[in-house]
Amino acid sequence: MSVIEEERVRGGVFKDINAEDEDQQPTVIESLCMNCYENGSTRLLLTKIPFFKEIIISSFTCPHCNWTNTEIQSAGRIQEQGVLYTLQVKTKEDMNREVVKSDSASTRIPQLDFEIPAFTQNGSLSTIEGLLDRAVAGLEQDQPIRKATDPVVAEKIEEFIQRFKKLKEVEEEFTLIIDDSSGNSFIENPFAPEKDMALTVTHYKRTPEHNAALGIEVEEEENDEKPGSDLDTMRNEVLVFNTNCPECNAPANTNMKLVQIQHFKEVIIMATNCDSCRHRTNEVKSGGATEELGTRITLHLTDPSDMSRDLLKSETCSVLIPELEFELGMAALGGKFTTLEGLLKDIKDLIVSKKPFMCGDSSTADRAEKLELFGQKIDKIIAGEMDVHIILDDPAGNSYLQNQNQNQNELYCQNVYAPDPDPEMKIEKYTRTFEQNEDLGLNDMKTEGYAEK
Repeated sequence: MSVIEEERVRGGVFKDINAEDEDQQPTVIESLCMNCYENGSTRLLLTKIPFFKEIIISSFTCPHCNWTNTEIQSAGRIQEQGVLYTLQVKTKEDMNREVVKSDSASTRIPQLDFEIPAFTQNGSLSTIEGLLDRAVAGLEQDQPIRKATDPVVAEKIEEFIQRFKKLKEVEEEFTLIIDDSSGNSFIENPFAPEKDMALTVTHYKRTPEHNAALGIEVEEEENDEKPGSDLDTMRNEVLVFNTNCPECNAPANTNMKLVQIQHFKEVIIMATNCDSCRHRTNEVKSGGATEELGTRITLHLTDPSDMSRDLLKSETCSVLIPELEFELGMAALGGKFTTLEGLLKDIKDLIVSKKPFMCGDSSTADRAEKLELFGQKIDKIIAGEMDVHIILDDPAGNSYLQNQNQNQNELYCQNVYAPDPDPEMKIEKYTRTFEQNEDLGLNDMKTEGYAEK
């Protein structure tokens, strides 16, 4: 039985913690101190990290020996993909970025050839500077013993510690890499909702070794009949499978159906409805192959009627608004089959309506004002009061703006100037870079002779 369950059985003062409660106080539980074996107290608090998710912060304090310990745990489930953060630390301001490091994350600094392997430290909520201080404290912990037993090793470690401490002064640029196979780590973007040029976020598919380390190893089910292999049958049926709600993690059902988009290609529509919290999600994924060339569609918004243009944004498509210096990465919002107005409202809801920077220590007047101004600009765009360009950049070539007169292999927008060409829209085909192919998993894909040993 867990500590929480024991407290509830005893009828204690433990209460449910909720990140939505602005006036919530930490829940205090009496706990055993592992340093002096006297009773101390643990405080639990559920809080939100801006543009991230909910986490549980636990802080232990012992009044007898003054030993303290702070840890974090993710309040959500393990994500579908792992995440790799690469940050170029250039100034002292970068040392103040908030960092969530789960226990399944590894930390690397290539310039020092230094690495903290996964599952060797408990999760922490800190800053870049705090992360470095924690690493230095770990190296200094056994130095007195080393100086007595092995002075040579102790001297080398002392030199390494001094190099580590110089990083805090940021006399030279260095790279911080956090690799978390659970997808529950995070590095703050202080320029949000604008793009952070110093931070690169990459999502990747976990290997079987990653799944085994996380305790979610998947067993392949054998089925001789192989149902669902008939595509015609799948097109006429709605497939239902069990999943968990991404909001409250309660059991839910996801419906999936293959749909043919007119004059384009086949897509997969997925919808999840949760009966527990009433949360609803829908997503569109391309059912076809990755195109040979990437597609970049630039639309100049000149009239409110542009908001009714239909569009398909695949999960690999990024959205840019140059006039707002705004870029929405390919991993955000997922796939969408909607109108241009619907896409802008989803962007506003993601950045502004959820108010990710309006809570906790991250709440500042400057950030709140910036987000409020951004929301007002989105409203002006929807009302046709602001002259901007919308750019859909899809390296996989699976996004489009529909044209009633389009042919099968071209991408156009619903053309209010038909039959004349649309002067406000530009479509470009381009060759993907090595990095884009790497993000799409194409560099390691073998399409010829794959059966050869």
